[in-house]
Amino acid sequence: MSEIDLRLGEDLKNAMREKNTLALNTLRALKSAIKYAAIEKGGAEAVLDDAEAMAVVRREVKKRQDSFQQFESAGRTDLSEKEQAEIEILERYLPQAMDLAELEALIDAAILETGATSRKEMGAVMKLVQERSAGRADNKVISQTVMGKLG
Repeated sequence: MSEIDLRLGEDLKNAMREKNTLALNTLRALKSAIKYAAIEKGGAEAVLDDAEAMAVVRREVKKRQDSFQQFESAGRTDLSEKEQAEIEILERYLPQAMDLAELEALIDAAILETGATSRKEMGAVMKLVQERSAGRADNKVISQTVMGKLG
């Protein structure tokens, strides 16, 4: 079992004890998404490792961020507040995000290492940065920063 699974189980128990329905529903949805991804990977008995489970958490956060933006633009603050609260619950399972200076240093090193000079070579830089950031940076931010540096 991954560390995320163990922590998720404990957090589910705590949410039940506290009768925190928002946290309980959010954590149940996350547990279900992780289990579904494991089944997709290798059948009913499959288990995800921490990196794979982290990818599921990121995907769930991204879904809620998209919903949040749609609700905000539609003027539905009641629903957008709920989505924001769910994002905060899910983000507890993600590693501390990289600050922009650290990310830029990583990108600069990757550009030097790959010898990239144009956007055509962006893929190689992206791959290297994604591996080295170990999920601590959003791919969209990485992409925008790499594009800015490669012209």
